[in-house]
Amino acid sequence: MRALVVQSPGHVGLVDVAPPIVGANELLVQPVACGMCGTDLEIIDGTIDLDYVRYPLTLGHEWVGRLIGADGNPEDGLVVVEGIIPCGHCDECLIGATNRCRTYDEIGFTRAGAIADLISVPEVLVHHLDPSVAMLDAALVEPMSVVWRALTRTTIRPGAACLVIGDGTVGLLAAHLLTRFAPASVTVLGLREAQHDLAIEAGADEFTTQLADNKFDVIIEAAGHIAAVATALKSVARGGSITLLGLPAHGSEVPIAPDDFVNNDITLRGSFSYTRTAWADVVKLLNDGELTPSFLVTHSFVIDDYEEALNALRHPSADEPRGKVMMLLNDFLPGQ
Repeated sequence: MRALVVQSPGHVGLVDVAPPIVGANELLVQPVACGMCGTDLEIIDGTIDLDYVRYPLTLGHEWVGRLIGADGNPEDGLVVVEGIIPCGHCDECLIGATNRCRTYDEIGFTRAGAIADLISVPEVLVHHLDPSVAMLDAALVEPMSVVWRALTRTTIRPGAACLVIGDGTVGLLAAHLLTRFAPASVTVLGLREAQHDLAIEAGADEFTTQLADNKFDVIIEAAGHIAAVATALKSVARGGSITLLGLPAHGSEVPIAPDDFVNNDITLRGSFSYTRTAWADVVKLLNDGELTPSFLVTHSFVIDDYEEALNALRHPSADEPRGKVMMLLNDFLPGQ
């Protein structure tokens, strides 16, 4: 079967691989759509911490698919699959922190991802979607779960002034989901004016590429650059909080003034991935019709055009919006 494989840093291509072996308590799934993100570029470039990736690696960690039935054909209905595969018995798993499982294992990072004709997954991680859920909405469950987990760990008082740093998919989803917490305002700080309309559609009250001296009660850093972290540190209000979602290059550092954090009663936290609880929350919101984030999908490609997809991801146009870059698989199209 075909798969988009990073053989080693700097070497990615569409290759023929053996079909997956379906183990005990596993199910075979046919991916139909898979989002691509900056983390995929980091995997390709080799800048991600090697504790979290294994080469060669089939890409694809934001995806939706259809189960393959006993007759070998795809079943009706869509499923999404948690990417983090927790052991279920370590101390972290037992307190619900499945994102911090002592044995790190994740689809699209340490085991084959979903930009392929087929993938085998643990049955316990499969979530069925309501027939009303559209394919492209479902394909955004993974990044939504990452954001939802971060927001639900952050103290967000009704009436808070919120800042999202970053105008990529995670940043735009953060703006979108922040509206559920009744903030006074949501400002998105981005790099490209072309993202303005997407940010406003996501629910932001303001989009800017140049931040004034305003202070914010809640800051979500979703850009993944040291400069963005530095901006967050200087823009937080007294008693406010900063949550870091972005992933700068491994080993990057930023200076802080600890006395300012103490004197201003600031909370600084990182948020890694999602838990099983966060994933289930997002699936429920989708099934209940409360989330329809597919407006963020601005670019779609078939697997043969993976180079064009990667180029769109790596080199966004200065004049056109670029939200989620989506790979359509196995001849499925939006609406099917």
